[in-house]
Amino acid sequence: MVDKVRELALKIIVKIEKEEGYSNIVLNQTINENRKQLSDKDISFISEIVYGVLTWKITLDEIIKKYSKIRLKKLSIWILNILRISIYQIISLDKVPKSAAVNEGVNLAKRYGHKASSNFTNAILRKAEKKDYEDLFKIENDIERISKTTSMPVWIIKELNKNRDLKEVEDICINLNKKPKIDIRINKLKTTIKEVEEKLDKEKIKYKKIIEEMPEFLELEKIKNIENDELFKKGYFTVQDISAGMTAKILSPKPNENILDACSAPGGKTTYIAEMMENKGKIIAGDIYKHRLSLINENCKRLGINIVETKEIDGTIYKKEYYQKFDKILLDVPCLGIGVIRRKPDIKWKRKEEDINTISKLQEEILKNCSNYLKPGGELVYSTCSILEEENEKIIKKFRKEAKNFEIINLKEEVKDFKKFITKDGFLLINPSENYDGFFICKLLKK
Repeated sequence: MVDKVRELALKIIVKIEKEEGYSNIVLNQTINENRKQLSDKDISFISEIVYGVLTWKITLDEIIKKYSKIRLKKLSIWILNILRISIYQIISLDKVPKSAAVNEGVNLAKRYGHKASSNFTNAILRKAEKKDYEDLFKIENDIERISKTTSMPVWIIKELNKNRDLKEVEDICINLNKKPKIDIRINKLKTTIKEVEEKLDKEKIKYKKIIEEMPEFLELEKIKNIENDELFKKGYFTVQDISAGMTAKILSPKPNENILDACSAPGGKTTYIAEMMENKGKIIAGDIYKHRLSLINENCKRLGINIVETKEIDGTIYKKEYYQKFDKILLDVPCLGIGVIRRKPDIKWKRKEEDINTISKLQEEILKNCSNYLKPGGELVYSTCSILEEENEKIIKKFRKEAKNFEIINLKEEVKDFKKFITKDGFLLINPSENYDGFFICKLLKK
């Protein structure tokens, strides 16, 4: 008898791998299709397995290689992922009996393989159960060791190592595997910080303040199905990591300004800008994909925001009517997303080293083009949720060589609690840590 919950987790992982689907989309879709048969506990378990396997794939495969005489490429996608989900339970989930992880893995192998497959799976899992693989990670080559112990592709480690020492790189890789925390941003258009805190107390939801300069952000502890929470539905708060919020904060929008958020979907930063503007003024929120604009509109409606106009905009294509039109511009440009891997572990497997050149050219084009839309005396914030030099510092420095009428504003005067993240050039570079997602932020003044 096959355990349905583990079987669903297996199907999700295989679908992500075969169809190169996005983990959160495939996971949510599968859960919604089977919602009636699943308890909250089942959903948590499926999510744990899916994100656990996606996070630790390299490490899990090293363990499989130790015990398997068959090369991984020769294994069927089903058997390989049955081994991964079973070994993940054995090494990471203390509440799951090891015997259950082994037995359920063998049962799945019987359904998705044949007798030889199930015997092979049983043999591998029985060996893995003994956890006799410490020698696997005693590696002299530091980059290889970091890759295998933190399950990080070698190319990412090498890119991070270009402007950081290996100790810092290893710390970043470790932090990118930690479970992400949940931050919320209180919507002061509809409520107050005190009112939300009182309501959270009433619901017995634990929370804590994060930093003094952004009191509207709270970190929540142990909350499930947050989007079903009444406070969320009423628009009293939205879910946003404080690093992402800092991008809009540094833009420092004021009521009655005319602002462009050129790469805005799904609208987290757009709505924060609107809240800081007290819902007065005008925001053009653009995105290249029309269907993503509906996400911004939905967020605005829930939060009670009516100053946002969504537009289908390609940031690389010049729009004559936008020339020197805006007081401030936010360019949260497309990026490789290395700083948010813990939220989207499939980034590690979808992105390739050659993508750096492609994405950095796109970033350059967006910055160069959209800088024309800023009024003289206006300010532009360039940001990414990546932490690679090629997508950040190098883009800005190249732009500054060509655009002599722009100067970098040193952000040490703009932030208090985040001063430790200011670079020598005045940029804000937040490395992923227990408390923050990885982000890069630069502010430019048009003279």
